[in-house]
Amino acid sequence: MKVKKSKADPKGVLTGAHFLDGDYALAEGALAAGCRFFGGYPITPSTETAERFSARIPTVGGVFIQMEDELGSIASLIGASWGGLKAMTVTSGPGFSLMQENIGLACMMETPLVIANVQRGGPSTGLPTLTGQQDMMQARWGSHGDYRIIALSPDSPQECFNLTIEAFNLSETYRVPVFVMTDECVGHMHEKVVIPPAEEIEVVERKWYTGPKDKYLPYKSDKDGIPFMVKTGDGYRFHTTGLTHDERGYPVIDAQCQKVNVQHLIDKIENNEDKIIQFEEDQTDDAEVVVLSYGITSRVAVKAVQKARKAGIKTGTIRLITVWPFPEKKIEKIAKKAKAIVVPEINAGQVFYEVDRCSRNKCSVVHVPHLGGWVHDPDDIFKAIKEAAK
Repeated sequence: MKVKKSKADPKGVLTGAHFLDGDYALAEGALAAGCRFFGGYPITPSTETAERFSARIPTVGGVFIQMEDELGSIASLIGASWGGLKAMTVTSGPGFSLMQENIGLACMMETPLVIANVQRGGPSTGLPTLTGQQDMMQARWGSHGDYRIIALSPDSPQECFNLTIEAFNLSETYRVPVFVMTDECVGHMHEKVVIPPAEEIEVVERKWYTGPKDKYLPYKSDKDGIPFMVKTGDGYRFHTTGLTHDERGYPVIDAQCQKVNVQHLIDKIENNEDKIIQFEEDQTDDAEVVVLSYGITSRVAVKAVQKARKAGIKTGTIRLITVWPFPEKKIEKIAKKAKAIVVPEINAGQVFYEVDRCSRNKCSVVHVPHLGGWVHDPDDIFKAIKEAAK
């Protein structure tokens, strides 16, 4: 797939080394990626991103709107995106739940936008100020119907910056909502964040249609499988809807159109998985036990893996950077040579079940759950490694 890239707008990039928390870094990454619209609603522990964006957006000529609730926030993003702007919001558990219907609408309308979810303990109001990783499956299947999304998981403020840029680039490339699934610990963690000069930051430009205005079809796939877009108000006459639709965007309510419509939503992601999926791998070549983790849990797991190696247990790691789509082929390959895969995560079992499925019963898969409020004790992960190695 050929993607048109350009350099970041210098006005939007705060360059150099900065001491930022993850929430602020999300905002800075969005600005560097060319985001010029933010529609949001305050919710702990994500509010700092909205605050940062609201303070910075006047300097780059963009728009910040505090909406009446999360339903309005996601709806405003869809409108802004079709108006031609890169758009973002940030939220946490209860707000993410409220957004799900319009996330499905954005998927069906193939609307590029970015949602950052700074996860906290749930369900319901749960633990507003304390960490969790309990929205991972909701990110994948939260709205009804069949579709595919992309979700990234940063483990540091630096990655909050980097992966927000990546989220916008993927969103524009595949015309799909992209999630940045961080958590309260990473969101409130202060670390050094190095922001490169604008000329070193590559951003993906939207695929704009440039043909005759009366020939534009909003859902006619280009040779790369992704339709072109135009800006609402630029004189193009077209229709877009959440209903099953044809290439013109007009509703066609039958099984044949449904098959074409929905299969396209699936294929444009699944056919490009090798280009989308990112993970970090360390010491897996000789590993008897592999620890698979993501987000803040990846940082906690480091001590457990080091302790295991010192104890003579050959232990490796896989850190998911892209959680959805899931690296099925990699997990299957690891399962064929490892004795066990250990999966610590701050929930009662979400990504664990996907690892278990993809292992194809080639090795044991051990879950180390934590129900939220704080991170794992590394010794709990170490104990699971020791048991798995027996």
